[in-house]
Formats: sequence, structure tokens, C-alpha cells
Amino acid sequence: MIAHIGVPRDGLKAGTSVSTGNLSNVLLEPLLRLLALTQEPSSIPHLAPLIIKEIHYRLLMSGVAPCLWQLASVGSASHRIGEAIGWLKLHYAERISVEQLATAVQMSASSLHHRFRQLTGISPLQYQKRLRINAARRLMINEHLDAATASYRVGYESPSQFSREYKQLFGAPPKQHLEGVRRPIT
Repeated sequence: MIAHIGVPRDGLKAGTSVSTGNLSNVLLEPLLRLLALTQEPSSIPHLAPLIIKEIHYRLLMSGVAPCLWQLASVGSASHRIGEAIGWLKLHYAERISVEQLATAVQMSASSLHHRFRQLTGISPLQYQKRLRINAARRLMINEHLDAATASYRVGYESPSQFSREYKQLFGAPPKQHLEGVRRPIT
């Protein structure tokens, strides 16, 4: 869509990973319409793509357009970090190294590590850890797996390590944290 609209590249700043702006009514309205579609699921496949396209257009016409342009520019470091994130999402359960990931996205390991941290605030391996923990959390909630089984499924070799890292991220060990999630609302 960026190519079709011709969003100007001015205002690009290397290393910018987050951009903020005011939420105008022009952008808020399609966001609310998209959210309202949850009340009519049969309309989602037909209307959601159109509303999402409108949201993209509204964002590209806003002050955050330069940040989006940088992320979408094929070959840019930001685009390659996006590819690295996509690769991690597909391979989160595998044992990987930064070197392996860097090769997959055609960057040097040091450049990948530096740019990844600059754009996400965490290292690639910390990102993978969060993907694993959240995938295990979904398994525990949706499939009612115990923490040990879920941790093995997402690539952990030690349930105790998983439990420690889960507690660091969510503030409580898996069993205790999920009791509140699974408890029926009255």
C-alpha cells in the first residue's frame, strides 16, 4: 500500500522502532468498526479486510508514516529485523543461535543483535523466550496442559527453568497465574 500511495520518505530516522501520535477520530472510527465486528462473526471475512485496509491507509496518512515506511522498505535493517521476528515466530520451539538467525535474514550476528535490541528493546533470544512462554501459556489455557508438558512442547528442556522464566514475565508461577485466568467469571 505504501508504494501505491507514495508516502514521502522524509522524516525517517534510523533506529526508530516506535512512533506515537494522536489518535484522531478519523483513525478511531475504523478501529471501533473493526472491534464491533466481533458482534457479527459472519461479517468478519467480508468486512474486516476492508476496514484493516482503511486503518493502514489512515496510518500512512498520519505522522507515523515515516516509521511504517522504514519497516516496509525491503532490504532495510528494520525490514530484516521484521523478517527475523517472522522467522522466530515460525521456529520458536527450536534451539537456535543468533548466528543462525542472522544467516537466515542475511545480516551479521553483531548487526542483527544490535538492531534487534534497538528496535524491540530485547535481544533475539529473549524475544524467542517470550514467544515460547506465551505459546506454552496458550497451551495451558486452551488445551489444559500442565506446565511441564506445555514447556516441553514449546522447546524447553527443563520445566523448572520454564517456571522461573514464566514467573519473571508474569509475576507468578504458571499454576498460580493461570488459576485466575481459568476461574469462571460470576
